[in-house]
Amino acid sequence: MSETTAPLGAAPATTARGRSVRVALRAVQVLLALFFAVASALPKLIAHSSAVEPFEQMGWGSAGMYTIGALELAGAVALLLPLLQSVAALALSGLMAGAFVVQLTVFDGENAATPLILLVPLALVARARRGHTAELLRRVLRTA
Repeated sequence: MSETTAPLGAAPATTARGRSVRVALRAVQVLLALFFAVASALPKLIAHSSAVEPFEQMGWGSAGMYTIGALELAGAVALLLPLLQSVAALALSGLMAGAFVVQLTVFDGENAATPLILLVPLALVARARRGHTAELLRRVLRTA
């Protein structure tokens, strides 16, 4: 049975509700992808001063900044690809957990709430799209 067909005897409201949930989840994914690509990765990848200074303070330099920016951009793109969306949400969650720790230890918790706030919708996407992770794993194991 596909996602667009309802089981026999299902109330139309169930189908409409399921569709609304899928649309809302997709909207969350698009918003997350836009945030990570434009607001987070882009300043790092173009070496904007707002990104350069914190990485210099941490002692990570431009290599760390470009690496994190590239990972964020890759995660943003993968959030939009059906087969990779759950894995992308998990990977970005890992980055946000690391960002939280860095904010607490290096910057005395100055912006520590931001990564925690982003963890909530990322966890939601990872949980809701976990079937895609199983499908990806099946495909990887089939080719190995």
